[in-house]
Amino acid sequence: MLAGKRILLIVGGGIAAYKTPELVRQLRAAGAGVSVVLTRAGAEFATPLSLSVVAGEAVHEDLFDVSKEAEIGHIQLSRSADLVLVAPATADLMAKMAQGLANDLASTLLLATDTPVLIAPAMNVRMWDHPATQRNLALLKGDGVRLVGPDVGDMACGEHGPGRMTQPEGIVAACADLLADGPLRGKRVLVTSGPTHEPIDPVRYIANRSSGAQGTAIARALAGLGAEVVFVTGPADVPPPDGVQVVRVETAREMLEAVQAALPVDAGVFAAAVADWRVARAATSKMKKEAGGLPSLEFAENPDILKTVSRMESGRPGLVVGFAAETDDVIAHATAKRDRKGCDWIVANDVSPATGIMGGSENAVHLITGAGVEDWPRMGKDLVARRLADRIATALGAG
Repeated sequence: MLAGKRILLIVGGGIAAYKTPELVRQLRAAGAGVSVVLTRAGAEFATPLSLSVVAGEAVHEDLFDVSKEAEIGHIQLSRSADLVLVAPATADLMAKMAQGLANDLASTLLLATDTPVLIAPAMNVRMWDHPATQRNLALLKGDGVRLVGPDVGDMACGEHGPGRMTQPEGIVAACADLLADGPLRGKRVLVTSGPTHEPIDPVRYIANRSSGAQGTAIARALAGLGAEVVFVTGPADVPPPDGVQVVRVETAREMLEAVQAALPVDAGVFAAAVADWRVARAATSKMKKEAGGLPSLEFAENPDILKTVSRMESGRPGLVVGFAAETDDVIAHATAKRDRKGCDWIVANDVSPATGIMGGSENAVHLITGAGVEDWPRMGKDLVARRLADRIATALGAG
């Protein structure tokens, strides 16, 4: 995926830095050459020796290393790379980047480069959610810095939420997407993602456990292959990817309207976990708890977005991909769903509680097409997304 590419990896000072030797190994396995810059704080979690062994070259640490400055210089180090990757990107390092500080080798390289920059944030959830970090992130995005992650999950500190660094295979996939030649350039693709929230009253709603992580990864992978992506998302746990047109919705009916407004497209990927039902008449004020009584809710069926698009007589996308999250008889139920909806492909996965897939960082899917069933091994959601994006590119004659 990265044959002939040169990546400058800057290792920030977070606990996730222990994953960087494996990240370097996977980058090299994908064909990239890797130069490593290790911050002083990063060296507390990953050693120069371990990184130099897997990188196959010396690690850079000191801005004022006379011998290395004489050999290449820090300016040339940043400009000789095809991509600058910051992993982990700590809150401190992101703040330095946003403010243009240059008081060590890593921050100086980041200020001196005109090479594309990709960051993989990793920090405590409270640090990630802090307004200062979000302001810095907005500045970085405005400067053209690209983002992979952070993922949602358990943290070393014992808390749970967004802030985990994306796994090495996901970062490698993001690097490949960013540096791809763009086989989907000129194609327009619609992706739906996340859950929908169906109101009961102004403060309560019906929802599901979808995090939106898989749909977000698919949109990112398609954009990485050069597609113009319209990303229609419900209230997801993860931020939308860079480089896509984002349309935010809450309910199934809003999602259908957004989908119809986005047409025509070359392909549609319907990864959203859309609620099947809604409360027929949502209360306009908060329902009060009455002693000895339970509320009675009347339900109505939500529009079937996948079926509506799949069976359009005109303006139907050339390729319609649905998703089937099942808890039992996965392939049988998903195959029946493909026939019932009229879509071209179904991506089926087992979301029974024992798998940990719903809301997790991995997926194990079966791709069901008119030609049969493909069983994909369990892998990170970013890799599932890249594999599906490659298949879509091939189906559209662009791969």
